[in-house]
Amino acid sequence: MSSTDTTLAHRADGTADHGPDQGPAGDTADVGAGLDALDAVSAQRSSLGEVLRGKALPPLIGVLVVLALWQGAYSLHLTSSYKLPSPADVWHSAQDLWYQGTLFSIIWTSVWRGLSGFLLAVAIGTPIGLVVARVRPVRTAIGPVLQGLQSLPSVAWVPAAVIWLGINDSMMYAVILLGAVPSIANGLVAGIDQVPPLFLRAGRTIGATGLSGARHVLIPAALPGYLAGLKQGWAFSWRSLMAAELVASSPDLGRGLGRFLEDQREFSDMSGVLLGIILILFVGIAIELLVFTPVERRVLRNRGLLAAAK
Repeated sequence: MSSTDTTLAHRADGTADHGPDQGPAGDTADVGAGLDALDAVSAQRSSLGEVLRGKALPPLIGVLVVLALWQGAYSLHLTSSYKLPSPADVWHSAQDLWYQGTLFSIIWTSVWRGLSGFLLAVAIGTPIGLVVARVRPVRTAIGPVLQGLQSLPSVAWVPAAVIWLGINDSMMYAVILLGAVPSIANGLVAGIDQVPPLFLRAGRTIGATGLSGARHVLIPAALPGYLAGLKQGWAFSWRSLMAAELVASSPDLGRGLGRFLEDQREFSDMSGVLLGIILILFVGIAIELLVFTPVERRVLRNRGLLAAAK
């Protein structure tokens, strides 16, 4: 059989010759088309119903379960009503604050202090993290101190801050900074440590060095770790503020959530105490969902990691 006959035979059964448009280039095109199809599938947005079922329904069920268990413990008289009031009693305490016109002012006093103190901590902790991450002698000297400060309970700073600054807003912000700055700096250091050296070399090649390199290469590349540090920094800011408001009392400070909680404890009003705890928890969850979750989803989407994070 001639070579021409062999070629025709292979073409007849479709097992050998795939035509001039196939081969390595055709295989590469097929792989690219497959990847594009996967990207198209992952980029599809969920419907409103799917979002509600997947995101809103599970937490709502969890809250209802907690309320049911709480009401059940109250109805079964597992302890005295003085120690465990019913959910309705706590709701009535919230209504009293609403009718008095003080509910939002109490919440806003703490939220404003917490957010402004956190932003100040970001402005201070970010350059500290950059210097510690990039200057080895500074890291050797300050790195262990930052780690130790991060593990120190925030309430430990309150007595010292009161003696240093007095009972005023400056004391509150000092406690917030001492609690949040180490977490933000350590988060940025951890993120920079995970940046591939190739990124840094590429940045130097295009002239991105010094502050320009930090802005355009280091911080964007270290964003996941930095964002984790920011989230932890907010948690420490909020905890530090509550500790300061619980301990320090002055008419000049106004009445925040921590002060409200301590007032209810002094009045032996357990309904008010539980209301204060619930409000503190509510604010922490709200900031997480309204601020950090959208930012985190955007970072993951830009890096192609959103599907893995669902």
